Amino acid sequence: MKRGTIITLAVLAAFAAFLLYGTLGSQKHECYVEVEFHGQRNSATASAATEQEAAQNAQTTACGPIAAGMNDVIACGNVQPVVKRCRTL
Repeated sequence: MKRGTIITLAVLAAFAAFLLYGTLGSQKHECYVEVEFHGQRNSATASAATEQEAAQNAQTTACGPIAAGMNDVIACGNVQPVVKRCRTL
């Protein structure tokens, strides 16, 4: 392999490692949320820097498949989750 190719691959690997560390390093909390909306149930798991953000992201993700339209998405996001379990990573 040429020297330039090796250097390029090393730089790309270092950049990928930096992105992975930066993304995963900020994820301090993980939440599992199950919501019921219009008789349908769905669950999702999400992680974020704070517990509140993780719970909100999980609820938004869980509402996606069971809500139709923007009004339903907003309404589903405001319902009390049936199940909410959070943990610190």
